[in-house]
Amino acid sequence: MNTRRLDLIWLFLLLATALAWWLMRWPAGTGTGTGTGTTMLALALAFAKGRLVILDYMSLRQAPARWRRLLTGWLSVLVAAIAAGFLAAGNP
Repeated sequence: MNTRRLDLIWLFLLLATALAWWLMRWPAGTGTGTGTGTTMLALALAFAKGRLVILDYMSLRQAPARWRRLLTGWLSVLVAAIAAGFLAAGNP
């Protein structure tokens, strides 16, 4: 694995974490009242981060396709369950 690629992925992971934190804190100072779109964007960032960790940090990019599908499927189910729970709770 190219170390430059891992460095860029690490930087993306840091920036995505900071962005998700900022989104969930908006409007500033309240920590609540985040809208559905904001929450879904934060979940999309979490999915993207998880996929990068699975493929690059767990070195599954060159692994058999069934392993990539299995772990990406697990991540998809997890994110979908969290999103469904959020939406079912009647949040704005």
